[in-house]
Amino acid sequence: MSMYKRGNFALTRQTRADLMLLAVTVFWGSSYFLTKLALDELQPFNLTALRFIIAFIVSAPIFYKNILKSDIRTIKYSLILAAILIGMFISMSFGLKYTTASNAGFLISLAVIIIPLLSYVFLKQKIEKKVIIGVCIAPIGIALLSLDSRLSISGGDLLCILCAAFSAIHVVAMEVFTKKVDSIALGILQLGFAGVFSIVFSLFTETVRLPATAVSWGSTLALSILCTAFGYVVQAAAQKHTSATHAGLIFSLEPVFSAICGFIFLEELLPARGYAGAAILLLSVLIAEVNFGKKNAKARQMDIQQ
Repeated sequence: MSMYKRGNFALTRQTRADLMLLAVTVFWGSSYFLTKLALDELQPFNLTALRFIIAFIVSAPIFYKNILKSDIRTIKYSLILAAILIGMFISMSFGLKYTTASNAGFLISLAVIIIPLLSYVFLKQKIEKKVIIGVCIAPIGIALLSLDSRLSISGGDLLCILCAAFSAIHVVAMEVFTKKVDSIALGILQLGFAGVFSIVFSLFTETVRLPATAVSWGSTLALSILCTAFGYVVQAAAQKHTSATHAGLIFSLEPVFSAICGFIFLEELLPARGYAGAAILLLSVLIAEVNFGKKNAKARQMDIQQ
């Protein structure tokens, strides 16, 4: 049974999945300033390799039974997702070297617009009206929160747009794959393969090294354990029970949590328009997530049977 009631409150399986994705978004929102800190000492492929390898080492022993039951299809899907992740993280890492974390937060969050379009074109998924409203409102909030008055597009900005495209593809692919194989094994194996790909690239293009300072180690471990191991395993588990469009809207809150982390750890203050943008983003997600009308009997029965 996927619906749990207490009084008049009903918690569906999708709602629980969306709440899990919200927790992931909190950690991913912190990844921008953590990546900035780590890149002061480590090169992009090197950092990406450490991030995925540590994440795999942490998560694999916990879910080893799921991994041992993996079939060829799970491995194939994991390789595909790993390749997408490499494109996403490398474009983000190089992009952050040449643009601000604020611009990166906005541009990467453009995935919220790309995801429902990909879902409609490739998965033939009808887009709910409330989701369309949320998708239309979200970019306004992201822009108010993140963009400065110049609105210029640099090489780093273009790389962040490319990252947004990879991110959208990853979310949509994850929705498809998690319906066909063990989602936990899929989520962990993609981390291992991504780590292998990254270390190979780093060996040929960079000087591989470990962090040398407490700040670099701290940021690398936080990126590995919280943002990657926790983030991608929980994403894989949660997306089995929600749509890619819902996931994309929740992930659009990343700049909000990025701004909060900047305020707490870097003492950064948002301008008034930034707080307005954060409020609009929250509104867009609430519009997309909340059922304002009553479900009909057939819809309620489907929820209970799932």
